[in-house]
Amino acid sequence: MTTAAKLIDLTLPGSPGGSAGLTALLGVPAGEGPWPGVVLVHEAFGLTDVMRRQVVRMAEAGYLALMPNLFTEGGPRRCLMATFRALQAGEGRAFVDIESARTFLTGRSDCTGQVGVLGFCMGGGFALVAAARGFDAASVNYGRLPVDVDAALVGACPIVASYGATDASLKGAAGKFEGALVRSGVPHDVKEYPGAGHAFLNDAESGPRVLRFVLRRILGAGPDPVAAADAWQRIDAFFGAYLTTPKKAPGS
Repeated sequence: MTTAAKLIDLTLPGSPGGSAGLTALLGVPAGEGPWPGVVLVHEAFGLTDVMRRQVVRMAEAGYLALMPNLFTEGGPRRCLMATFRALQAGEGRAFVDIESARTFLTGRSDCTGQVGVLGFCMGGGFALVAAARGFDAASVNYGRLPVDVDAALVGACPIVASYGATDASLKGAAGKFEGALVRSGVPHDVKEYPGAGHAFLNDAESGPRVLRFVLRRILGAGPDPVAAADAWQRIDAFFGAYLTTPKKAPGS
């Protein structure tokens, strides 16, 4: 049976400041759980077919995969700038939505209680900041670094990160990030792929067609199957190492 990603209502009581009517894509592995969970954070174009397939991929890898729609209240055009402002500030509606997704997963009877966060592009930036906010492992994929990356890593969970060397928007980010992770003592795996650009983990080009040429020209954006295969292998191994042991109950 082929795994599918289902759009669900993710609005939770007691989550003030989040998106009204928050929705999310949920992928559930085949067979019987419990499984670790992964909150996926989408790229700047929202819940595209490419992002839907990323949810399916993680579910087929054995994770309860949940991607909250950070643009629930109006789509990318109306929500993009506010979402980037939240990322820059390190607080706001998008972070409440990501926490709602984590809470939803940990509350499911078929979840082990271990939850990772994995983000692409804009979502990679959110995954980086969220790594210090209750998650057990994080995957940061071509995510922009915060101004004070050392401060953002205080209390962070283990992080695996992937960048493309031809991505003009993130020159030197991989090296700077790895240096901060070393200083912070955070277990990590950072790799920059020489021939890859932005969004190389995608299996197809995404975003409006009129922008794709510009994205390829400036960011080197687009699929890179060879780099993607290696990056996914590293992510799978990293999450396998840090998301396989159920959390113990307090006092046990």
